[in-house]
Amino acid sequence: MDPVATDIWIAACAHELHRRWRTVDPEQLDELASDLWRDERLRALPPATAAVEWLAPVAYEPGSSKMR
Repeated sequence: MDPVATDIWIAACAHELHRRWRTVDPEQLDELASDLWRDERLRALPPATAAVEWLAPVAYEPGSSKMR
């Protein structure tokens, strides 16, 4: 699989962050996605997976009374 271009990875990651975290300004999510891209471990993941992974410590599981 070819690596994803940096700008495409960041845009896709920001989109996924926005899908899951709508209360944050999209420009801030773009900046956050850029920061996530700088993390070698997250950059190795598909962008949507990286976003989910980064949000995991505060993710709410529907139907549950607790966070993940």
